[in-house]
Amino acid sequence: MNEIKKKGNVIALLPIGVFLVLYLGLGILFEYIMKIPMGFYNVPIVVAFLSAILVACVQNREVSFDRKLDIMAKGVGDKNIITMLLIFLTAGSFVGVVGRSSAESVAYCMLSLISARFSVAVLFVVACFVSVAMGTSVGTITLLTPIAVAVSRASGFDMAFCVASVMGGAMFGDNLSFISDTTIAACNGQGCQMKDKFRENFWIAFPAAVVTLLLILILSFQTEIQGRVVQPYHLTQIFPYVLVLIGGIIGINVFIVLLIGIVSGALIMLLGGHITPVELLTNIGSGVSGMFETCMVAILVAAMCALIREHGGFEALLSGIRRLFKGKKGGLLGMGMLVGAMDIATANNTVAIVMANPIAKEMAIEYKITPRKTASILDTFSCIFQGVIPYGAQMLVAISAANELGCELSAFQIMPKLFYPLFLLLSSLIAIFGVKKI
Repeated sequence: MNEIKKKGNVIALLPIGVFLVLYLGLGILFEYIMKIPMGFYNVPIVVAFLSAILVACVQNREVSFDRKLDIMAKGVGDKNIITMLLIFLTAGSFVGVVGRSSAESVAYCMLSLISARFSVAVLFVVACFVSVAMGTSVGTITLLTPIAVAVSRASGFDMAFCVASVMGGAMFGDNLSFISDTTIAACNGQGCQMKDKFRENFWIAFPAAVVTLLLILILSFQTEIQGRVVQPYHLTQIFPYVLVLIGGIIGINVFIVLLIGIVSGALIMLLGGHITPVELLTNIGSGVSGMFETCMVAILVAAMCALIREHGGFEALLSGIRRLFKGKKGGLLGMGMLVGAMDIATANNTVAIVMANPIAKEMAIEYKITPRKTASILDTFSCIFQGVIPYGAQMLVAISAANELGCELSAFQIMPKLFYPLFLLLSSLIAIFGVKKI
């Protein structure tokens, strides 16, 4: 509580401003002026954070550089940061083991069992399941967009409708998955159990998903159907995903859950002849490597935020939030707007959560909001914004995958059909303002 009473200093927030100017400014320059494909993701985010930390280090000359190193070390050495890093790396190993063929098997299995009339609804449901199981919206979109294109061509459904349904389902899982980097970041940043955050989130995300599914079905019955997609699949490869999902829901320790998924996935892939031992080790390494940048961002943000807090930046920000948002409900909305603004600026919902975590934690103390509710709001609102911004990785990957298959598709064709993020926002607002007791 002593940190909250520290005198506010708006200038201490300058490092965040420097990061946003560098990252957002270069992203806009690369993406929209220089027309570089995936321009936002050509900006070295680690370099942008290093620049911000440098600014934080030269502030407040009264504190020695050695003392600033001690402050950063304490921020990075926090138990929740270390736990977050270890879970990131273990989750990367799991994704590396199961591979893309497992996700494709889920899709082709359901498409083979259900009438073509329900193909787009199946795409949405499969994207929900795969993203919950894999813990990555971008990975889900990468895997399922080619299938969405195939469904559109074979059945006659609008291409943007099919791709948008995959994107919506992908964001559902990104929000709920036990191994999603956003869930890991939100839960460990707020110090709550993943099962508690899941239960809090479920009653916000599930109604939004049901309404989205109903709307997809209504629109599907207004389309003339031509054919269906039939591809071979391996049903046994779905098993590791199911184990991880069940283990997470019943509350088994996340490391044990992931270890079970890794071992079962490795056995199925090896005994089924789907992969060699050398390829398995290579894939595990690739999965872990894919988490390195996320881990480094978490470390740098922890160091930067420790200095900003020490210099009084968080108290200045909290003072502004107190004036705008009153009471618990106002505090929850303030958290949502905070992480949403961070996401718009960074185009990365995990980075947005990591940046918002320390501020939201102090807001939770100020407004007497539980850690599980705070983690839920941060994850949900970050997914809402990330699911619709036209320059986010999810949108860019979907467009890129469709274009590689010879389809001309733009973000502005897809955005009007992104029903799930809209209903998730409405569901979140109802959860905040429609419930008498929080």
